[in-house]
Amino acid sequence: MREAMFYERLNENLVRCGLCRHHCQIGDGARGICAVRENRGGTLYSLVYGKLVAENVDPIEKKPLFHVLPASRSFSIATVGCNFRCRHCQNYSISQVPPKAPIVGEDHSPQSVIRKAQAMGCRSIAYTYTEPTIFFEFAYDTARLAKEAGLLNVFVTNGYITKKALTTVAPYLDAANIDLKGFSEGFYRDYIHARLSEVLDSIVEHRKLGIWLELTTLIIPGLNDSDEELQGIASFIVGNLGGDTPWHVTQFYPTYQLTDRPRTPVETLRRARDIGKAAGLRYVYEGNVPGEGGENTFCPSCAALLIGRHGYLIERNRIENGACPDCGAVIAGIGM
Repeated sequence: MREAMFYERLNENLVRCGLCRHHCQIGDGARGICAVRENRGGTLYSLVYGKLVAENVDPIEKKPLFHVLPASRSFSIATVGCNFRCRHCQNYSISQVPPKAPIVGEDHSPQSVIRKAQAMGCRSIAYTYTEPTIFFEFAYDTARLAKEAGLLNVFVTNGYITKKALTTVAPYLDAANIDLKGFSEGFYRDYIHARLSEVLDSIVEHRKLGIWLELTTLIIPGLNDSDEELQGIASFIVGNLGGDTPWHVTQFYPTYQLTDRPRTPVETLRRARDIGKAAGLRYVYEGNVPGEGGENTFCPSCAALLIGRHGYLIERNRIENGACPDCGAVIAGIGM
């Protein structure tokens, strides 16, 4: 256990958590929505500090981050817990913790994570699989050491972190892939148990703090795949983040509590990509459908093929010093 950051004590041993935008008020002996922050006698504790349930070496493309150190490896870690209740969660076995469940995980220190990342030849550490916000204290301590060691830090996140917490970690956070799960408050209310407006505010705050952003939308047939909703997302990205922000439109497959929907047709992903391009996005990628050609990076100026991908494998990378070798256009990102 570790005393939590970002909370205030209220009356009669009640506390209010300020880590994510739920701002849970937590009574003595209870936990927040994330199920991993517990009030004990008026002191809020993180129950998952260093309790890793996943540690893997992944291609950075798996996050997905296509414009951060292409073809590099990222040491990826997670604890149990999440502050969302997505009915289609792909990692529900580790993210959806019952309110009073025992906390599982192998004990690690920030120093051990750094040593493993370096030993494996990784160039970054990814806080991923579940929601990095809910293991903030461990992620923050690790990120500071990683920065000193010359490693990048990336969050794969739902974007529900508070501005105060984000501002605290921002000096050490190089990039984030944020799930923009839909573009209606009804979808967020009914399928995520969160508020779209808070996610949108957080996304803009990430950009203002200088964090490289890529957004991912898992497109679910009949729920968030209308032209209107996809156009809303694309226009939001262009208007608030700029046309150089990559947007990953990804295929849904039935899982967890949402098994009554079919896989997303490739044609739907192609339509979403076309909508993004028409709105002014320079980099739109189709996810979970390797071999369809939607994972490649093209020059936004001359349309030359720059990075050819198949799944997470880069088959060809023609970018030279961050630019297109044919026309000299700069390709946005980190270490391109």
